[in-house]
Formats: sequence, structure tokens, C-alpha cells
Amino acid sequence: MGIIIAIIIFGIIVTVHEFGHFICAKLCGIKVLEFSIGMGPKLIQKKKGETKYSLRALPIGGYCAMEGEDSTNNDPRSFRNAKLWKRMIVLVAGATMNFVLGFVAVMIFICMLNKVPSTVISGFSGERADDGTVTYYARSYETGLRHNDKLISIDGERIYSAWDFNNVFDKITVNDSHTVVVKRDGKRITVDNVVFHDTSVLDSDEVVDFGIRYDKKNPLTVMRGSGELFMTMSHAITSSLKQLFSGKAKKEDVSGPVGVVSTINEAASESENLKDAILNLLWLTSLITINVGIFNLLPIPGLDGGRLLFCLVELIRRKPVKPEHEGYVHLAGMALLFGIMIFATYNDIVKLVTGGFHG
Repeated sequence: MGIIIAIIIFGIIVTVHEFGHFICAKLCGIKVLEFSIGMGPKLIQKKKGETKYSLRALPIGGYCAMEGEDSTNNDPRSFRNAKLWKRMIVLVAGATMNFVLGFVAVMIFICMLNKVPSTVISGFSGERADDGTVTYYARSYETGLRHNDKLISIDGERIYSAWDFNNVFDKITVNDSHTVVVKRDGKRITVDNVVFHDTSVLDSDEVVDFGIRYDKKNPLTVMRGSGELFMTMSHAITSSLKQLFSGKAKKEDVSGPVGVVSTINEAASESENLKDAILNLLWLTSLITINVGIFNLLPIPGLDGGRLLFCLVELIRRKPVKPEHEGYVHLAGMALLFGIMIFATYNDIVKLVTGGFHG
């Protein structure tokens, strides 16, 4: 079942990405030869106008084939003969549609919650006496935080949404002091030497000593919560990519399609109920499609970002790079990406054999 769900999710993500290229190419007057969902042998193909629409056997990708992508020709409607700004729009459109899909999935996720979490402090650990006075057990209150503070960052680590708290507070220990940036009364201020510790329990090492505000769902709070969660996911993905390319990530952390399928299968099969399963799948879909969008914009040969880089070179030089030279660079980039994919798949198989995955 997990494999079927994974195929559907990947199919939607790839189709949305290629549709971005397709619709922008059509709007820019570039000739589209084929729009295909899937790879390999064709199952169904129908030609409408100048474009073939195909459904192919292998659900591992898709493509939007345009006239003159990798070579020059005399067709005035070929990709390479289009104006530079039109080519750049077409190249960016795929990733843009991935971001749109990610935001829509996040918004559905937020709509399914009972209330929308915020990053605003609603209260602190404490006890109210009969006379109305409050004894606070929260060290963060004693060291400078206040009700209705909107948390912006802790020790320079950005807080975009309530989901960032898990990552931030996993690194915090009792009695450590922190620099916290908050928005208070409409102004951004820095509070130094903040200590997080709930002292209500003797010898407690609990560092989360405050509660956050949950808002009722309405169009404004849903949009705000969706934007915050979208930023959390985007930041997490870019941070992971930075670690990967800087060599800080462990090789065991590199995962490919097999690992993603295993994670999707686990999310679908181990959820307590249907609602939780849908929420988990929406979360994973958002992460995957945002990841695809960001990764495709990286200036790596063979990716949309690599082609965009050549467009920028053309903009600076005021003349294009020879197609055959650009083609060699993209071929080398694809070979590198293919090698990374093989390594990631090998890692996934090792994890499956050794029990690194559950599913």
C-alpha cells in the first residue's frame, strides 16, 4: 500500500513540476513537442495540435520536451530562439509549481488541525494564589520573557513556526543562558541571558516552561500558519542541503527514493487513525515537493538551476554559450547526479537490510 501511495505522491509532484514548464512554454509561444507523465514505454499517447500527451509505463518521472532545448535550429518558436526572459520564466516555472503544491498541502494540513498554533507566548509555568498573585516556576519569565512575546529567534536560530520549537529545545539544557529575539508591543527587541527551566517539579530538567497561543481557524490565521510552516520546511531543507554540500552531513543521512517510499509507507501504516495518516502524508508531500523545488533551482548542471546559470552567463556576456559546450556540462552534471542517486539507493538498501528503516 505504501508503494502505491508513494507512486501517487511522486506522480503528482512530477506532473505539477512539468506542468509548470509546459504551461509557461505555451504562454511564451515556445513549441512543446511532448508532455509526458512517467518514463519508458508509452501506454497512452494522444496528439493535440503540435503537442503529444503521453502516459508512460515507469512512474519515476516525466518530462516536457520543447523544440530546440539542447541544440539550435531555424524554428523561430524553438526554446533557444525564444527571448532570454521567456526562457528563464520557463525554467523557473517547474520549481515554482512545486512550491505552490507545497503551500497548498501545508494549507490543507493546517485546515485539518483543531486550532492554528503560533509562536506567541500565552503563559508561563506558575501557580495563582487565591488573592490573584502568581508564583512563577518558569525561569524564562524571571530572566526577561513576557506574555504575548512573539519568539523570533533563539541564539540566532530562526523560529518561523511552532514546529521549530522541537528542534531548538532539543539542544537546550537547564541553566544555559540564551539570547532571545522577540517581537513585543510591535517592536523587535533582544533579551539576553534567558534561561529556560520549569522548576515546578523538584530536580526537573524540563526546559519548555511556557505555553504558546493557539488561534481559532479563519482565513487569516490559516494563511499565517501555512506561511509559517512553509518557511519552517524550506529552512529545514536548505539547512540540510548546506550540510550535505559542505560535507557536514553523515553519509548514512543521504537517502533516495527507496528511503522515501519506506518513510511514506511507515507514515501511512503506523498512524493511529485515518486523520493522522492524512496529516502525515500531507506533511511528507509538502517536504518532498518543496525539496524538489529547491533542489531543482541549485546551480548544478543538468538541473533547471544549472540551465538558469547559463542564462545568467548569456545575460552578462550578451551572447549565448555554444549549445554543444553547454550540453557537455549538463551531461557531466547528470552523470554526477546519477552517481549520487546510486549511492543514496545503496544507502537505503543497507538500511532496509540492517533494520534502519521501519515499515
